[in-house]
Amino acid sequence: MRTSLGQDVAGIAAGLGKDQIHVWRLGYDRDHRRAPLCALLGSYLGLPASAVTLVEGEHGRPELAEPWGRQLQFNWSHTGKAALVAIARDCSPGVDIERLRPRPRAMQLAERYFHPEETVALAKLDESQREQAFLQLWTAKEAVLKAMGRGIAFGLERLRLAVAPASPGLLWLDGDDATQWQLHPLSPDIGHVASVAWRGSARELACWTLADSG
Repeated sequence: MRTSLGQDVAGIAAGLGKDQIHVWRLGYDRDHRRAPLCALLGSYLGLPASAVTLVEGEHGRPELAEPWGRQLQFNWSHTGKAALVAIARDCSPGVDIERLRPRPRAMQLAERYFHPEETVALAKLDESQREQAFLQLWTAKEAVLKAMGRGIAFGLERLRLAVAPASPGLLWLDGDDATQWQLHPLSPDIGHVASVAWRGSARELACWTLADSG
């Protein structure tokens, strides 16, 4: 995994191959909404941000309007002042980012929404480990569901993942072959936990932070 400041965004964008996933950490400002995202996608398409048009997929996932959607696929997630964008060709990535903060109801949420075996594994962890493991599990599930073009409504219990400290991975997915999926934890910065997922063969992950992301 490569990490660099992204001053030459257009140059980096031009190097996106079909065996790669590019992941960008951006700053997020509610007032600017999707403007930074459109500017980034425009760098990959050779278009000004104003010419980038997004549409909603069947389950609400934002996608590039045609004909650009055939050239480039992306997914994005934001929390607080941070956003993460995954970009690929011939592949629909899913990405999720969450802020590290105390979550006293983590086990209650796990018991209600997660696969029972995940909940058992979380309960066995020390309290000091459980919070981050819960968030890593949550972001991983979200990333897979978003890569599917679905959301939480699909059911977080309909997929089972390995729980830290085990190596991350998708163990079971209702209605699909879990072995066909790639899942990777990400560490965008010390204050956040994130994951990226896609269906298909392994690809190189290349990660950057925009210079003005703070």
